[in-house]
Amino acid sequence: MIGSRLKRAREACGYSLRELEAAIDGQVSAQAIGKYERDEMMPGSKALMALAKALDVSAEYLMSTREIELAGVDFRKAAHASAKEEKCVEAAVLDQVERYLELEELFPQSSAEWVQPSSLSNFYVRSVDDAEKAADMLRQEWELGEDPIPMMAELLEQKGVKVIALNLSGSVSGSKAYVRRAAAGDAPVIVVNSSHNGERQRFTLAHELAHLVLRCVDVDEEKAADRFAGAFFMARAMLLKLVGQNRSAISIGELAELKKLFKVSIASIVVRCYQIGALTKAAYGRIWGQIKASGWNSQNSDEPFAIPPEKPQRMERLCLRAVSEGAISYSKAAELLRMSVFDFEKLYLGHAA
Repeated sequence: MIGSRLKRAREACGYSLRELEAAIDGQVSAQAIGKYERDEMMPGSKALMALAKALDVSAEYLMSTREIELAGVDFRKAAHASAKEEKCVEAAVLDQVERYLELEELFPQSSAEWVQPSSLSNFYVRSVDDAEKAADMLRQEWELGEDPIPMMAELLEQKGVKVIALNLSGSVSGSKAYVRRAAAGDAPVIVVNSSHNGERQRFTLAHELAHLVLRCVDVDEEKAADRFAGAFFMARAMLLKLVGQNRSAISIGELAELKKLFKVSIASIVVRCYQIGALTKAAYGRIWGQIKASGWNSQNSDEPFAIPPEKPQRMERLCLRAVSEGAISYSKAAELLRMSVFDFEKLYLGHAA
């Protein structure tokens, strides 16, 4: 039965029942579409093809019996984000994760499984400072040392987290969730807004990672996740080696050089330096005033040395491998990656921008 898939695809496009009726030129009514979604009746082949075309999915997708659902969804959003936006995001996430999992089934030996940190007691957070300790513990468990993290999305995908970049409204930064599968364990997912700059995307990835691993007890979860993210990107010991302690001044030029190294915003570096005692309170206040005056603490910051957005690559690589090994066709790969066959061919031949 196609009910849940049809509803998911419709919500991913942001259509109401009547809007979908209009998108298929009234071939079937909104009332009929509602019955399809409730599995009270099945569309004929002509209606099925029209619905698939309007929703930018294949008829095979609508007819698939694979069962997955989203659980533990936690949106990082502005207060004015709507419930409709959330439903669109959830549906789009399920759609993309399902295509991702379909690819992974071709190469089960290459699929990384998410493993919760082994020493969970170290991830119970009762104060914001505990979040910093948790970031240090995760770095140790993942054997990252004190080095900067050049590719956050790649690191998470290596650890079994599905990273998905979606073109969301500006009010939604990202979310974390778990995809529940009937025949396998839960797969964690982190979603980032593909329209955001690289600085913000990377911070969102680390912030949502915190929500996956931390167990907060009587502490503001968002503040704890922010502290975790800063500590995860900028290990205290390394940053202190580079900056020193109790500085009464720091230049924008020095902060820009640190940005090149850690790949985070200048504002994040300043906050982190103050947290670890590298900057005095007075120095922090002065430099924060400069940042605010320049608009570098805003969502649309144009601060120097912009970091390019982090595009998750693993799904693309799996598609390219599947085509090379003859497991799927060009057209199937294009469908899975939601691109034209022409664009996939360019990607396959190494001509894509």
